[in-house]
Amino acid sequence: MVATFLAMDCSSFLLEEKVQADRTKMVSSTRLNRLASIVLVLKLKVSVSFICGHFEGVDERVLTTRNIEEISIGDYILSGGETAAFVVIDSILRLLPGVLGNENSRVDESFENGLLEYPQYTKPQIWEEKSVPEVLLSGDHSKIKDWRLSQSEAITRVRRPDLWQKYKKD
Repeated sequence: MVATFLAMDCSSFLLEEKVQADRTKMVSSTRLNRLASIVLVLKLKVSVSFICGHFEGVDERVLTTRNIEEISIGDYILSGGETAAFVVIDSILRLLPGVLGNENSRVDESFENGLLEYPQYTKPQIWEEKSVPEVLLSGDHSKIKDWRLSQSEAITRVRRPDLWQKYKKD
């Protein structure tokens, strides 16, 4: 019990300090709320601080009295909030200029256009008797773009019908 009270006292102090700071939003991972949207997180504030609960989460009194935004990264349970925080942080960092090195790198990635990404192929051209699709070796950028779109659509339709329905509406 002493550890719990000490943790609460310590967290109250830290939260008071953080909430007082300008442009900071406190966020806690949860299994109970909507999936995290990177846009949502970016709109919250310029600075985001994560509170990472363990096993049973963060004390409800802290969440409600400090107006902490709760986000979820998916329908599964983790033993601690640190992993969820790392997932959100990595997703946000990729959006910052200069992080990827090539700003065009994220243009065709999953979710950027509402679809899952097309299959990736690397060298060698033939691996275990399986070849890279001919269209990717053709050098015809228009055909490659069409192939990638058709592959993205097919993969999304099969693997994520929810995304497919949303994509078709837009």
